[in-house]
Amino acid sequence: MKKIIYALILLPVVASGLVFANREIKNGSSKNSSPKPLSATERDAERKKWEATPEGIKFKKWEASPAGKKVLSGAEKIRNHIRDSSNMEAIVTSLSLPPGSRLGFGVMARINGEDYIITFQPEKSQLAQLKSLKVDDKIIIRSHGVSYAPKYSYPIVSGNYVERDSKIIYQRVPSKGGC
Repeated sequence: MKKIIYALILLPVVASGLVFANREIKNGSSKNSSPKPLSATERDAERKKWEATPEGIKFKKWEASPAGKKVLSGAEKIRNHIRDSSNMEAIVTSLSLPPGSRLGFGVMARINGEDYIITFQPEKSQLAQLKSLKVDDKIIIRSHGVSYAPKYSYPIVSGNYVERDSKIIYQRVPSKGGC
């Protein structure tokens, strides 16, 4: 009888030990699989490899086209404001994004005579304030990045902060659990 009781107690202990050991093996291998940052030469080699693909060739043609040059020069005009995260004065020109865009919520605005797509990642509590914007509203914008894509005729500005009439109507909430 004692042997049966010992066997019944020993069986769950051994099984739980195997489960925990298997879990540690899986967790350990995922920690080692994180990619190392590429060196400058490796990054250049990867870029050259991508530029040889059909998508890369298409992008390079777009960059050389008049439409691409216009977008790139618009992005360059505000690069210092983006880098310094300084205020940019803008006028809302449209409350909707270009047809077919998949950028989420955003507006079109004119900054220093150039048109830009301003995108936001608002929380539900901030959405009502952003939707209160009207065409020809003067706003102050701060951003953390400007991007572009051949699909869009305007540079894309990621909004961090928007102020209208000296009142904050949007401030990006930092993501939880990371950078």
